[in-house]
Amino acid sequence: MTDSTGSYSDPNQTPPLAQAVPLGLQHVLAMFASNVTPSIIVAGAAGLAFGGAEQVYLIQMAMLFAGIATLFQTVGFGPVGARLPIMQGTSFAFVGVLAGIAATQGLSVALTACLIGGLIHFALGSVIKNLRWMFPPLITGLVILAIGLYLIPVAIKYAAGGAADFQMAADSFGSLKHWSVALSVVVVALGLKFFTKGALSNSAILIGLLVGYAIAFAMGMVNFGAVAKASWITSIKPLPYGFEFSLGAVFAVTLVSIVSAIETVGDVSATTKAGANREATDEEISGATYADGLGTAAAAVFGGLPNTSFSQNVGIVGMTGVMSRHVVTIGGIILIVCGLLPKVGAVIASMPFPVLGGGVIVMFGMVAAAGLNVLSEIDMNRRNMLIIAVSLAVGLGLNLVPSAVQYVPGVWGTLLTSAVAPTAILAIAMNLILPDDV
Repeated sequence: MTDSTGSYSDPNQTPPLAQAVPLGLQHVLAMFASNVTPSIIVAGAAGLAFGGAEQVYLIQMAMLFAGIATLFQTVGFGPVGARLPIMQGTSFAFVGVLAGIAATQGLSVALTACLIGGLIHFALGSVIKNLRWMFPPLITGLVILAIGLYLIPVAIKYAAGGAADFQMAADSFGSLKHWSVALSVVVVALGLKFFTKGALSNSAILIGLLVGYAIAFAMGMVNFGAVAKASWITSIKPLPYGFEFSLGAVFAVTLVSIVSAIETVGDVSATTKAGANREATDEEISGATYADGLGTAAAAVFGGLPNTSFSQNVGIVGMTGVMSRHVVTIGGIILIVCGLLPKVGAVIASMPFPVLGGGVIVMFGMVAAAGLNVLSEIDMNRRNMLIIAVSLAVGLGLNLVPSAVQYVPGVWGTLLTSAVAPTAILAIAMNLILPDDV
């Protein structure tokens, strides 16, 4: 149904196609850059060649399974799917853990952990409403803040010219040439975000990346060799890196999956409130969690990273007043089409580090800011401040000084230095143990 302002508050109502297609594209533009970036970072951590065929494949899977997971949410089947305008995409929450696992254990271990973690995430759908009490804003805010703070140094390295040791040792690392490109992305993104409205504002980072890409091309920094070699149709490969189980990796990914599930609950609640001015039902919350987990597991089978609901798209629902799930379904179909075209992935993979760095400076900074926004909801008493202080100090401290746990074996050492996992574990434990009247 539509109200007097022309907004669509019924998820099952579809605007005319001439409106629905541009609205669906707007949802894609708002999340596109954030969706492909985690795959680029994890591919780099795994040692895959920048712009190479394997990195292109991971980017393709990010687009393809973001679209498929979106259809799980919007169309649904059985108990799977909220059947709401929830846009799915590759989650930043897992980047720290997966980058560490991929660098030390390989992509086979990382993707196997994603597959198993996704199945556990799926199982959470039946109990998620009973677990929400364990993850108040104090916990979710801390975890989101830790994710952002962990990723910001990666953004700076990319903006300066690269993240690998040989790139950081190059004479051009940190040059004015690199920083001028990176800062052009930041300036364009901020200008569009604050001085325009509608689709231009919502796709500010994507447009900033395109402008930076054009500047880098003009400066001779772009190599289209991989684009010319890329095929037109994706060849999907089940278990492209094999199946290799590691208990520590599964534990780490599952821990982040639980936090991701709680975030999805928040996105579902925000969507129904923004688009229809009502609370989300238990069925919608459970269905969204089922879709989250199934999307993650399905992506992992074919080399994709974990999926989650994208909060920026909730803002589009509130801004446009269009609650139609079919609009977001169109966005999901657009992503699937992009995911089946390796030429698209190759163009993205050819993006120079400084261009990507400019974009992720904004994106990662916003992740940290989102965590601070969540924490602003809590009472900053001594108890909560101590939980924040100790969790962040240990989580980020071990990440900055990984040799402090150099004798912890295998993936468990990776887990301790991932920033996110130790922060979350300590915060949850202290929140359950410490009395309220400290």
